[in-house]
Amino acid sequence: MLHLKWKDAPTIRTVTCKHTNASKYLVSNVLTVGKEYEVKNETEEFVFIIDNTGLIGGYYKDYFA
Repeated sequence: MLHLKWKDAPTIRTVTCKHTNASKYLVSNVLTVGKEYEVKNETEEFVFIIDNTGLIGGYYKDYFA
């Protein structure tokens, strides 16, 4: 259960949200265009950030610059 400790983990880098136009999921409630987010973990397809709810969320990399 390593993912439970990601919120307290050091930040890898920061990313800026460039859009919230999702074809399948509603992300505009938890992401804000132009806002910077702290990346806590990353895979080839996803970034795991602390979103607007204050919790860790996994999002496709194409939302971020």
